[in-house]
Amino acid sequence: MHFDIMVGSVLGASEYVAEALLASIKAAGHDGECHFEPSVSSLNKANILLICTSTHGAGDLPDNIENYAKDLAKLDLSGVNAIVIGLGDSSYDTYCGAAMKMETLIVQQGATLLTEPLHIDVLNHPIPEDTAVEWIEEQLPLILEKTS
Repeated sequence: MHFDIMVGSVLGASEYVAEALLASIKAAGHDGECHFEPSVSSLNKANILLICTSTHGAGDLPDNIENYAKDLAKLDLSGVNAIVIGLGDSSYDTYCGAAMKMETLIVQQGATLLTEPLHIDVLNHPIPEDTAVEWIEEQLPLILEKTS
């Protein structure tokens, strides 16, 4: 299985998480690619779409994924299998707001979520990539079962 990891990042934490996820996915015998400047031209319905984004401001999308979200809103995502991972700070009322926006968007456009989204609280998990890797290792068998 191939995973396209679309990364929304402001300060780099989501990039570290995406790279750790990709290493874990490859170690499990699968393939993938991190897209640090996401574009819908990379969208391939045969691949699993994994959105990994932080939140900034008042629950806003990072600048590097904003246009990607606008472009996704114009597409029919029927047949797209997706996973959403968000990073946030639970001391804010907009905790993981960007991930929630992306989740809502892709589901409205017809994508199927393969798992409940993972929201990583950086207050409780100062090394978010460890949490993400542990989670993806648990989820991979379930994800593959749903896509086979």
